[in-house]
Amino acid sequence: MTSKGTIELLGILAVGRHGVLPEEQRRGQPFEIDLRLELDLAAAAVTDDLGDTVDYGLVAEAVVRTVELESFQLLERLADRIAGMCLSTGSIHAVEVTVRKLRPPLPVQIRTVGVSLRREAVLPAPPLAIEPGSAALDEVDETDEVEEAAGVEEPDAAAETTS
Repeated sequence: MTSKGTIELLGILAVGRHGVLPEEQRRGQPFEIDLRLELDLAAAAVTDDLGDTVDYGLVAEAVVRTVELESFQLLERLADRIAGMCLSTGSIHAVEVTVRKLRPPLPVQIRTVGVSLRREAVLPAPPLAIEPGSAALDEVDETDEVEEAAGVEEPDAAAETTS
């Protein structure tokens, strides 16, 4: 049984050096991060065991470390980095990240600026339903597949005879 659900972490605060302006790269400024983690909650709902879900305390700590220790020019890149970190846990199927700069250096009155993005985990391709020794395997030339995947083109016969 699956029970897809969402764990929300709203209002994570951290100070970081992110922005296009040189002063933003030198001086720390406050950021607020919201996460919505989508995952299967069925096992945790039954077992009441932290091992069957995501330890959101560890996720929040990792987000703060990312904001504080890394530096990016764009909020889009910071949000993508946080999303990738969340998805790397393996149990999170999708994540929505919102990053807000709480004191943006703009010449107008504005409370915050922010970016939101959503990323989904890349699922592995399902295994081929071909049995070893089947006729379908005999017809496949592995060299051609590897070259095709790598974008290697076979030289035409005219080019071969001129060398």
